[in-house]
Amino acid sequence: MRVVVLQGSTVLDPATGLPVQLSPEPSAVTIGSFDGLHVGHRKIIGSMTGHARELGLRSVVVTFEPHPRIVLEGGGGCAVRLLTTFDEKVRQFASMPIDLLFVVRFDRQFASTSSEAFIREVLVKRLGARHVTVGYDHGFGKRRSGSEETLHELGAACGFSVDVVGEVVVAGSPVSSTRIRRLLESAKIREADECLGAPYSISGTVIEGDRLGRSIGFPTANIALSDSCKMLPAHGVYAATVEIDGKEYPVMMNIGHRPTVAENGEVRVEAHIIGFSGNLYGRFLSLKMLDFIRAEKRFASLDELRAQLDLDKKEAEFCKK
Repeated sequence: MRVVVLQGSTVLDPATGLPVQLSPEPSAVTIGSFDGLHVGHRKIIGSMTGHARELGLRSVVVTFEPHPRIVLEGGGGCAVRLLTTFDEKVRQFASMPIDLLFVVRFDRQFASTSSEAFIREVLVKRLGARHVTVGYDHGFGKRRSGSEETLHELGAACGFSVDVVGEVVVAGSPVSSTRIRRLLESAKIREADECLGAPYSISGTVIEGDRLGRSIGFPTANIALSDSCKMLPAHGVYAATVEIDGKEYPVMMNIGHRPTVAENGEVRVEAHIIGFSGNLYGRFLSLKMLDFIRAEKRFASLDELRAQLDLDKKEAEFCKK
């Protein structure tokens, strides 16, 4: 999968930041933020790549970085809690039969682009769109004014066909990024994973902590998130897995303030990797969350905490996907 970035009017190689040439090759295209890459998104992308195979077209995903809401709602904060960071999203796209990932650097200037200009200038002239696939609730262009009707009208004028993919229902309700965030806020990991079609992942670099876990027999890898806007589930203890050097390990994972050992502590993500021994400082890890074990709790003593961690560890060790 080739990855390029549109910044202003220039197409860049994200690895070098240098301009690159991109030909408008006949393409099947889909467009979206794709936060979470949940089962609804996967259905849309699967439909697009299916049309690409059938029609002999290049398969292209157009997405935006940063998430448009972060730019449009401003304030310098996280207007949306991301289910997938940009790097996580790219890694997931790379596992799909996609030829080109076309990343639009989203800023206020780009936000003022009309839906018609976006279709004509980006989809048709730059990418050579011959078929466009979108979800049933897709909106694009300035103030999301572009709709299914807009696509059909411009498709007839510009020479591309349009496919609109319907909603995906899981456990009786439509899947959406908003629904998944609510599930994570309620620590309903298994339900969130079902909507995602894969375990919810939290990734980052292992940094040095205060080594308290080691002193009570539960050494942990402290994870510095790769994006501060990443969505964290409700505070508590979770079962997860992690792959290190090609081997998968069960993980007892804690997200929270650690009230037993820290007063007004910052929120931390810590992973006790069961069966692993070694130095992980500076390593990038991706933790796949499987289930909720218990809520965060203040214990009366370290001995009481240690006894509870023994129970948590057993539950995490035998948790099944």
